[in-house]
Amino acid sequence: MRFPTGVLAVLTDPRTVIRDDQVRIPFELDRVVYEQVNTVLKEMAGRWDGRKAVRAHVFPYRIEEFMRQCIAVGEYPSRYDQGWYATPPALVTQIVDAAGIRAGDTVLEPSAGAGALTADIASRGGVVDAVELDERRAAILRAQGGCREVTQTDFLDLDPLDWEEGYDRIVMNPPFNNGLDHILHAVGFMKDDGHLVAVMSQGLMWWSDRKAVEFREVVDEVGGEIEGLPEDSFAISGTNVRTCLVFLPGYAGSRLRTHDWLLKQPRQLDLFAAA
Repeated sequence: MRFPTGVLAVLTDPRTVIRDDQVRIPFELDRVVYEQVNTVLKEMAGRWDGRKAVRAHVFPYRIEEFMRQCIAVGEYPSRYDQGWYATPPALVTQIVDAAGIRAGDTVLEPSAGAGALTADIASRGGVVDAVELDERRAAILRAQGGCREVTQTDFLDLDPLDWEEGYDRIVMNPPFNNGLDHILHAVGFMKDDGHLVAVMSQGLMWWSDRKAVEFREVVDEVGGEIEGLPEDSFAISGTNVRTCLVFLPGYAGSRLRTHDWLLKQPRQLDLFAAA
């Protein structure tokens, strides 16, 4: 959801203090603007604490970094917004830790949002490429400077064979509505011995359709894991959808259709192009 103009002006005002788990506005606001600010902060899980020593909206998480991401794209997640859900800071650490990124590893983040994961990856020495559908967020990713390359497009439209080699790691928080399609497509960008870590709807752990069942079989076969996350993992991002963490390790000869596997397949002639 877009920040109202007046709210964004208040949050970016140099007098506003956004630190740790608090947002403090030490100056007087017009009543209408105050109501707008209060509504936005409440929808982001803030609670007004009027005690003299506090007098701030207090959040059940570290708001400083999270708010920076939201301000950067001019949007905030709320229970009415079914679009972008930023990856909460605690989950960012868990995801990147699980990926085991080493300095110099090439990493693809195919649904990069405003850079929560890419910033952490870059800070650990990963060489990260990002894909982001939204033009505004793609511009923010470029401005942040942590990515080697930022591609602004629908990730599902990309052909992994346009890349000369695969990535050491795939780290992703794909859209909840078609996350498995994104994960399966991302495998094609991964090296044989790469790792993929993704957040998914927890339904993946029990969905009975063929695609989900076969995916769980592959995860078991390669020694991967699908672990349920706490119910409130994305509550601070404006949704109570239950999620899980997918860990998919690759190795030569596995059933995973990795980038190396794709390179070994015979190419189909494009007769129309030839003509």
